[in-house]
Amino acid sequence: MNFRFLSRQAVQTLALAPAFALVFSCNNPADNTSASGNTEAGTESHTTHESTSVPLIKHAEAVLTGTYADTTVSGTAKFDADENGKVKLELEITIPAKAGKSVAVHIHEHGDCGDNGNLSHGHWNPTKQQHGKWGSAAFHSGDIGNVELNAEGKGSLTIETDLWTLGGSEEKNILDKALIVHGGVDDYTSQPSGNAGTRIGCGVIK
Repeated sequence: MNFRFLSRQAVQTLALAPAFALVFSCNNPADNTSASGNTEAGTESHTTHESTSVPLIKHAEAVLTGTYADTTVSGTAKFDADENGKVKLELEITIPAKAGKSVAVHIHEHGDCGDNGNLSHGHWNPTKQQHGKWGSAAFHSGDIGNVELNAEGKGSLTIETDLWTLGGSEEKNILDKALIVHGGVDDYTSQPSGNAGTRIGCGVIK
């Protein structure tokens, strides 16, 4: 009888063995299948984060157009990166309605010209500075400044800086940001945008 009882117990033990093995496998600290999965997910997440750093390029442009039907704005902003880590901006704009006046130009956070340029949100300011004049003690990385227009409404501006890159880290990358032309001048003092007025022109840096 003992032999039969043991045989039945052995059979039951063998029948339950796969279940015990499964439980042991899931809970054994030495089996790091689950941990490995988490590690891979973490690595993939880290890789995805790193991939947000955009490859560096040498040239980009923003084509400026008006945001209001009654104010014609045209122009091009050309950005060229050199081997010394600087980006040169050459801006040409034409606004006949503003002939003989000056207009403010800034880089804004988002590359979206919708809603009369308002979807570009505020000035691009990755370093969290106060608004100010370009090159002063404190200013946004997007605080380009005022452009004087001649009697035909044409104006130009050139800037060379190491505060911008065409690609690279988010702190300096200006790609896919909006270049906004305002209807007024930047007073370089009022926070957070210099009281520069309506956004009459917009283009995305591509």
